[in-house]
Amino acid sequence: MVVIAILATLVAPNVFQHVGTAKAVTAKSQIEMLGAALDAYRLDIGGYPTTAQGLGALWDKPADASASWRGPYLRKPVPNDPWEHPYQYLSPGVQSRTGYDLLSLGADGKPGGEGDAADVVSWK
Repeated sequence: MVVIAILATLVAPNVFQHVGTAKAVTAKSQIEMLGAALDAYRLDIGGYPTTAQGLGALWDKPADASASWRGPYLRKPVPNDPWEHPYQYLSPGVQSRTGYDLLSLGADGKPGGEGDAADVVSWK
């Protein structure tokens, strides 16, 4: 039992150190997947969903959408980020004025931050 406890104290910090990195990689992957769905939406509709329509327009047809909406553009409803916060979507974007800004606010759910709290963005 003592050996197992010693091993656990040595291994656990290394394992938990990589959990934050894995969540950031997952967020980046989800942002890329959502970006592909947004591009498919734009090809059908002629533009990205508005900020008011949000990412939900990829799953549910907006009331004001044209007849050319051919969704849903995702296999499942829009997920939250790996920290269980909704993705932030703005169209037209501030960073991408002709497209959209899509980001996760990281573990703290606030803009900016470092480490696990760092934002994961579509434009980098």
